[in-house]
Amino acid sequence: MTELTTEYEDLRKTVRDFAEQVVAPVAAEHDRDHTFPYDVIRQMGDMGLFGLPFPEEYGGMGGDYFALALALEELGRIDQSVAVTLEAGVGLGAMPIYKFGTEEQKQALLPDLAAGRALAGFGLTEPGCGSDASGTATTAKEDGDSWVINGAKQFITNSGTDITRFVTVTAVTGTRDGRASRRGDGAGGGKEISTIIVPNGTPGFTVEPAYNKVGWNASDTHPLSFSDARVPRENLLGERGRGYANFLSILDEGRVAIAALATGAAQGCVDECVKYAKERRSFGKPIAEYQSVSFAIARMEARAFAARTAYYEAAHKMVAGKPFKKEASIAKMISSEAAMDNARMATQIHGGYGFMNEYPVARHYRDSKILEVGEGTTEVQLMLIARSLGLPA
Repeated sequence: MTELTTEYEDLRKTVRDFAEQVVAPVAAEHDRDHTFPYDVIRQMGDMGLFGLPFPEEYGGMGGDYFALALALEELGRIDQSVAVTLEAGVGLGAMPIYKFGTEEQKQALLPDLAAGRALAGFGLTEPGCGSDASGTATTAKEDGDSWVINGAKQFITNSGTDITRFVTVTAVTGTRDGRASRRGDGAGGGKEISTIIVPNGTPGFTVEPAYNKVGWNASDTHPLSFSDARVPRENLLGERGRGYANFLSILDEGRVAIAALATGAAQGCVDECVKYAKERRSFGKPIAEYQSVSFAIARMEARAFAARTAYYEAAHKMVAGKPFKKEASIAKMISSEAAMDNARMATQIHGGYGFMNEYPVARHYRDSKILEVGEGTTEVQLMLIARSLGLPA
């Protein structure tokens, strides 16, 4: 898939205009002050961006995941914090409800999420687990008509904003029996892992103070703790014991989304360098006329092109209902490395100015490293690609 249809192209242009005219003027301020861009998010909700892949019956726009990816690329060009707020809000907050929720849960929760009036987080990562999601230690025990949750989560996006409605958490709900094992949920250690919706404000559920991060400063990220947090039994999301397997499928889709965001970041660095190289003069002429500079920017463009091609292929297969796990991992790895490599080179081309936070390339330099870590580290992607080739990983 190399050319966009008219509908996709119109969406891309609309989001690009919004990113340049609305997001760009306030991005540096929110980054500097570590503040969440509520007004920008509200306008994105009004545009329907949070509802792009959801049916109209749930308040969505009736589009697909590729439409979301295009929007993420354009936002990622300008401000990764805004882009990841959308990515996590849709892919981690709303998508599990849409894919695994009951009809009652969808009707109750999706309209506000799709409209951007509310956000939700997904609590998977724990202090002692990292990439080993099967090592989940958080527990949820049945007590009458309730689940009682104890444990902790970390690095949870969109978990502590003023409009965060709930967090869906993975928790050990028992021990797998033979039937559960045959379901193939993939969790190690005989654990039965399920997903449970925990509304913000639930007694015993604490959103801890926000992290002081290297980048993504306008994105909301918190550790969470649960101490006898009690929620109704009907807050179980999906089939009991399928939480781990369900989240793995969400993660595959999320890698395509992160790849699109990272491609935008890589392209944003190219755009800034082209503009700067034409304006900046050294030894009597624009630095763009020096081959070392023009060749460096050409390599940056090649990286962005390869990243875009990779995520287009992965998204195309996903939307078509074809297997896409390997393509998602390839796209995520290529694009995140492209974003980091381009940010490093863009900073070099800008020289001392690239070290000043008011320049977008400095923000990309700080923001891009997490792209090689979140939604599965580069090493995890290599493991998955190796496995797809039948190699021991």
